[in-house]
Amino acid sequence: MAKNRMLQFVTVAKETPEKRPANLRAQDFHEIYREYAAEKAAEQAGRCSQCGVPYCQSHCPLHNNIPDWLRLTAEGRLQEAYEISQATNTFPEICGRICPQDRLCEGNCVIEQSGHGTVTIGSVEKYITDTAWENGWVQPIKPHAERTESVGIIGAGPGGLAAADMLRRKGVQVTVYDRYDRAGGLLTYGIPGFKLEKPVVMQRIEQLEEAGVQFVLNCTVGVDISFDAIRGQHDAVLIATGVYKARDISAPGVGAAGIVKALDYLTASNRKSFGDDVAEFDSGALNAEGKRVVVIGGGDTAMDCVRTAIRQGATSVKCLYRRDRANMPGSQREVQNAEEEGVEFVWLTAPKGFTGAAHVEGVVVQRMRLGAPDATGRQSPELIEGADYVEPADLVVQALGFEPEEIPSLWGVPELAVTRWGTIKADFQTHATSLPGVYAVGDIVRGASLVVWAIRDGREAAESILAYLAQPAQVAAE
Repeated sequence: MAKNRMLQFVTVAKETPEKRPANLRAQDFHEIYREYAAEKAAEQAGRCSQCGVPYCQSHCPLHNNIPDWLRLTAEGRLQEAYEISQATNTFPEICGRICPQDRLCEGNCVIEQSGHGTVTIGSVEKYITDTAWENGWVQPIKPHAERTESVGIIGAGPGGLAAADMLRRKGVQVTVYDRYDRAGGLLTYGIPGFKLEKPVVMQRIEQLEEAGVQFVLNCTVGVDISFDAIRGQHDAVLIATGVYKARDISAPGVGAAGIVKALDYLTASNRKSFGDDVAEFDSGALNAEGKRVVVIGGGDTAMDCVRTAIRQGATSVKCLYRRDRANMPGSQREVQNAEEEGVEFVWLTAPKGFTGAAHVEGVVVQRMRLGAPDATGRQSPELIEGADYVEPADLVVQALGFEPEEIPSLWGVPELAVTRWGTIKADFQTHATSLPGVYAVGDIVRGASLVVWAIRDGREAAESILAYLAQPAQVAAE
């Protein structure tokens, strides 16, 4: 079996160069792994019970037709499986890699609920889409007819790209504006390459470019171009900026060198993987190599940071979180992965301050306990007086989540309605904002959320925009 052959290969590969066979080649492993992956995908897909009420599908934000493409995979009909997967998901190979399946489809699998272990839906989704790319089943985007209407999309993250894909397929002219030098948003710079390989993202962006989507990069709205100018150039506008304003810790010593923000840290690492010159990484400011690292936070971004630090060669990596494991907001699977890689979790702790003068030397940690549940049923952390201690640290990464930027003031559009949290007010079905012909999707509406929700929003907004463009009299009047 391919599994046994792969295990034998890995065993031999671990041998010292003197003992390793001279004819051992990397491509041998890839050939064996491809065979193993095919066997494993068919095996897992065949475990699906094809239940009458597919909870996996109902708990997927995109409502992917999971049972059908699992059945087709089990039967070896991979191209058909891919076509069904692609029909409801713009980027199945990305969702297969980074979706928190343990909280969504796999966590609600009836086999999982009965105690027999879930069908590994995410890995099967990844496998069939990777196979589709390898075999040329992923077709270029070729609209049946070109249209004269154009749409400007602000933000080249998953929501904006999903909408661009849908609109181009209908022949609409699409221009995407983004502040970064590469498209992809957090897919490119916010998620580590060990979770989401960057060529996987780039191939989708290249597909959109080949389809005629125009990307205007290194472009900050409100600085390099005004929002009004974008509205004037397009028949409709979609705001898909995401939320990038990091929450800060307010504590003594927080301004010391060595205390960095999660997105800065992850972006530097991802830029380095592209081969970019990254001065902050090369200087060690955003590099964990040889350092005692403390990450503060309990979400998926915190897990990305701790696992990145391990790979960079940190001497130790600890994660401080103010609640316990059961109340952690991040994926439990990611927590387990981090623990297996050597990360130490220090539960029921929060930073009180930082030691060190010019450069951080430690985190003053205050111990917590869980008090009475709040209105949502979640227990609130309470301080334990007199239980403080200092955790030594050379690098502290703040991963406390993200908030929206003040878009109305930054863009000079006070009439763009926002919520009390600063997110843009948009209809949750049409995604229309308070401005005619302007729509908004993803985290800038929801707050920090999942990639799969941004994809769903982008697809829905594209449908609403198409309906809006189909009313020429109304558009002209506005």
